[in-house]
Amino acid sequence: MKKLFMATALGAIIAGTAGAESQSDSVKIGVILGYTGPIESLTPHMADSAELAMKEISDSGKFLGGKTLEPVRADSTCVDAAAATAAAERLITSDNVAAIMGADCSGVTGAVLANAAVPNGVVMVSPSATSPALSTAEDNGLFFRTSPSDARQGEVLAEILADRGVKSVAVTYTNNDYGKGLADSFISSFEAAGGTVTISAAHEDGKADYSAEIGALASAGGDLLAVFGYADQGGKGIIQGATDTGAFDTFLLGDGMYADALLADLGDVLEGSFGAAPWSQGEGADKFAEISAAGGVNGESVYTRESYDAAALIGLAMAKGGNADRATVAANILDVANAPGEPILPGELGKALDILAEGGEIDYVGATGVELIGPGEAAGTYREYKIEGGAYETVSFR
Repeated sequence: MKKLFMATALGAIIAGTAGAESQSDSVKIGVILGYTGPIESLTPHMADSAELAMKEISDSGKFLGGKTLEPVRADSTCVDAAAATAAAERLITSDNVAAIMGADCSGVTGAVLANAAVPNGVVMVSPSATSPALSTAEDNGLFFRTSPSDARQGEVLAEILADRGVKSVAVTYTNNDYGKGLADSFISSFEAAGGTVTISAAHEDGKADYSAEIGALASAGGDLLAVFGYADQGGKGIIQGATDTGAFDTFLLGDGMYADALLADLGDVLEGSFGAAPWSQGEGADKFAEISAAGGVNGESVYTRESYDAAALIGLAMAKGGNADRATVAANILDVANAPGEPILPGELGKALDILAEGGEIDYVGATGVELIGPGEAAGTYREYKIEGGAYETVSFR
């Protein structure tokens, strides 16, 4: 489909590489995430994890004859498409990055892709932009993601409710591409399984008072309230208002609501609530936990594994192609991400570089069991959790 390189797409990519390859020993990689905005408590851990992979590649001394990867951070804000696009354009034109790790939230990711990345032939690997709409975005083979689409998350959340015998829910979602996409996916799956959605209502982030929204949700009723928002913004405000008024006492939480900061503030009222977030288990996840702890990085936050994997894929694609330019990343990322080849786990990036230097093949498994399918996105697994004793407790993986 859209990952097949047409001659015109290749021409655009090659044209966009002008000046991208530096004679310096440092190769710049953009790290564009919402350091301000509704997920600002999550993004420092995501950035640290991506930079952990870059440091591992650089410290090996085996990357393209001793070059290093230099992260350059830029603020996507998560919600302001114009600001995110301007930040990405600075990365591309002023900082001359070879690729971008990011963006994070779906709306700004789509804007950066269309307005900055595609026109300049720059690959983006997002760790957390999950809108189903991005699966069919016109990207000239330049967009990849290490997190699964919300088309899958909606199914998982509906399955969790079915297993718990929940028959009716009210739904509130943040009024953007991410929130609407997840809500639509969930509602479709839940209703197909026989469930009833009493109301589906958007909420705006950044409000001081959500009493009107809570009133509408309470009037509609339901066994519980599904919250598809952000832990640092409107989603948190909705939960606080709902519990203050007694409208709801149990919540189904989407991935944007998974945050230690939310538990620190509302852990008591969230007791007994549950949800899901992209997560991994197995040898790769265990190895990531080891190296992140050793590197002083909070690897237990959401989307940290995906961020490490996104950055690793960029570096390994360059190594596979033997060059640090933009076209090389685009041409090689699927090759290093998928079989066949020697499986590569976190902490083994130096080993991967050795194999590639000798002309061998690698299959980057990483922290999340990377396998890029269809239009360059991850199949992924989800961690079902419940909130018990003020902490996230794993129920199962799906």
